[in-house]
Amino acid sequence: MADRRRRPRALRAIGSGILGLVLVSCGSSQPGGDGSNTDPTTTSSATTVAQSQGTPGVDDQRVLFGQSAALSGPAQELGLEMSLGINAAFHEANSNGGVGGRRLELITLDDTYEPGLAIANTLQLIEDEQVFALIGEVGTPTSRSATPVAAEAEVPFVAPFTGAAFLRSESWSNIVNLRASYAQETEEMVARLTQDLGIQRIAIMYQDDSFGRTGLQGAQAALERRNMQPVSVGIYPRNTTAIKTGLIDLTLGNPEAVIVVGAYRPVAALIAWSRHIGFDPIFITISFVGSNALARELGPDGKGVFVTQVVPFPTDTSIPVVASYIDALAAYAPDASPSFVSLEGYLSGRLAIIGLDACGLEPTRACFLEGLLDGGATDIDGFPLAFGPGDNQGSDRVFLTFINSEGRYEPAQEIKRI
Repeated sequence: MADRRRRPRALRAIGSGILGLVLVSCGSSQPGGDGSNTDPTTTSSATTVAQSQGTPGVDDQRVLFGQSAALSGPAQELGLEMSLGINAAFHEANSNGGVGGRRLELITLDDTYEPGLAIANTLQLIEDEQVFALIGEVGTPTSRSATPVAAEAEVPFVAPFTGAAFLRSESWSNIVNLRASYAQETEEMVARLTQDLGIQRIAIMYQDDSFGRTGLQGAQAALERRNMQPVSVGIYPRNTTAIKTGLIDLTLGNPEAVIVVGAYRPVAALIAWSRHIGFDPIFITISFVGSNALARELGPDGKGVFVTQVVPFPTDTSIPVVASYIDALAAYAPDASPSFVSLEGYLSGRLAIIGLDACGLEPTRACFLEGLLDGGATDIDGFPLAFGPGDNQGSDRVFLTFINSEGRYEPAQEIKRI
C-alpha cells in the first residue's frame, strides 16, 4: 500500500490532471461552489471524523460515507432521490443500533452533474472529510472523473447510479456495482421492440457525453446482433433541453420507435415536442432518466412512454425488501413518495450494510470490499445479488414499465401501443 502521508499530494495531482482533461474536452470551465448538503439529518464538514490512525471514517460511534451527486440543476432529482434512499437505509439501521454499535452517516456534496465538480467533491470527501467509502455517485461522466481519484486512494466506490460498461471492468479492485448495465437495458429494449411488435425501424437519441455514448453503443450492439442499424440518430448537450436539432435528425429516418438515453428534463422536452409536431413513434428510455420526475414533467404527453428499470416496482410490497423500503422511507421522510431512484438508493445503503456486517467489530476498507466482492451470492430480502471473480456487478435484472393514461407507472411484460 502506498505511503498515506504522501497520498494527499498525489491525489491532488491526479485530480488536477483529470480535471484538466475534463475542461479541455468540454471546452469551458465547470460551475463553482461546493454545494454541500445542508440537510440536518446528514453529516456536514463541521462534524468530520478526524483520523490520525486506523481506518479513515471509522471511530467508536460511527462509520462515515460520502456521496457526490446532482443536488441542483437539470438532473437534481436523481441525486436528491439517491441520497434520500441511502439515508433511509442508514436511518433504519441506526434505529436498530447501527452496525457493530456504530451509526452510519452520509455526507452528500452537490456536483450539479458536472465532471469537474465531481473531482473536487471526491477529493474533499476523501482528504478533508476522511470518509470510509464513497456511495451512490450519480452519473456516468461524473463517475468516470471520480473513479481514478477513489482508486488511487484505495477508497471503496459503491453502487454508482449508472450502468456504464467501464465501471464493470476487471481492472477495478475498489468498485462494487449494484445494478444491471446499460448494455443489458438496451438489449431488453431492442428485444421487446422487435419480438413484441415486430418493429424494424428503430432510432436512437442520446446525450452527448460518456453516459449517452455508452447507451448508444449498447443500443447499436443490440441492433447489430439482429443485423439491424439505427434508421436515424439524434444528440443533445448534457445539462440542457436543447433537443430540437436532434429531434429533426430523428424524424429523417421515419422510425417506428426511438430509444432515448438521457435525463428527465431533456427527455421530457423531446417527447413533448415530438407530440406537438405529430411525430409519434414509441419512446422507450433508460432507468437513469429518473422515472417519477419524467412522468411529472410530461404530464398528459407521457402516456405510452416505456422505461426500463433495474430495481423492482417501488410499491410492490410482495417483495420483502420493497416493504422494508416503504417503511424505512416513511420513518425517515414521511412526506416522500416511493420512487425507482430512491429504492435503488435504499438497496445501495443495504448493500453497504452487508459489507460492514462482514467485517464484524473492526471494519476496514479491505474487509468491506472482500465481504461484498468475494461473498458470492447474497439476497437483500428478495432482491438477489451475485458477485464473483471478475464480476463486480451484483444484479442482472431488468424490468419493463410504462406510463399509463393517468400519468402513473405500471409494470409491463411486453411492449405494446398504449
